[in-house]
Amino acid sequence: MSLPSDGRSSRATMPADVPLALTGGPLDARLPLALLEAVKSIDTPAAELDADFVHELRNKRLGLSDTVLQQIRRYADAVRSRQRIGYDEVLALARLIGRRPDADLAFREAGRRWARAFVDSVGAAKRGAARSLPSLVARPIALSALRSITRRFMNGTLTRQGSTLLLEVTAPVSADAAPRGAGCGLYEAAFREALVLLADADGAVEHVLCRARGDARCQWRAEWRRR
Repeated sequence: MSLPSDGRSSRATMPADVPLALTGGPLDARLPLALLEAVKSIDTPAAELDADFVHELRNKRLGLSDTVLQQIRRYADAVRSRQRIGYDEVLALARLIGRRPDADLAFREAGRRWARAFVDSVGAAKRGAARSLPSLVARPIALSALRSITRRFMNGTLTRQGSTLLLEVTAPVSADAAPRGAGCGLYEAAFREALVLLADADGAVEHVLCRARGDARCQWRAEWRRR
């Protein structure tokens, strides 16, 4: 997470042991599914292991536990049936993942998976037009799709200021999940991945406002330019 360039870097950070008052309505099941699938992927050994060692790993690694595998199936079913998951449940999951030493990696991997899942909800024709047509035509198509998925999946708003896009989320479910605002990497990675997939964009995403630093909302800024 990058610090803002307008003097806010000196703002006092909220104490790590004081949880934020985060509340919200039910969330699309793709979010908790992406969180658990990311943890499962990280915790899965790269090499083939014997059965006894696999059993031992299941007892030690969260992502390989039977509980996580059951929850992955539950969230996948919820996605298929369009059922939403309670905000407090996803908040508790994010805070659990935030206690991992590799929390930043887990949140960013989850963000990319989350973005790929919700971008898939955009029609293939619209996705293709947003990426392949000349910028004058493609940008309005991409912006419309990005605004729609931002509202539906991220509970946020997306605005355009010239060549800059601003994503604002009042209550990011992972805002206080990990030290130094690492939980916000979930939304940063999702925003960047969505820009790549929908707008073929290649710009750095800057986290300019953060709930964990005492701001009323989180805000990310990205330069919108094609690769």
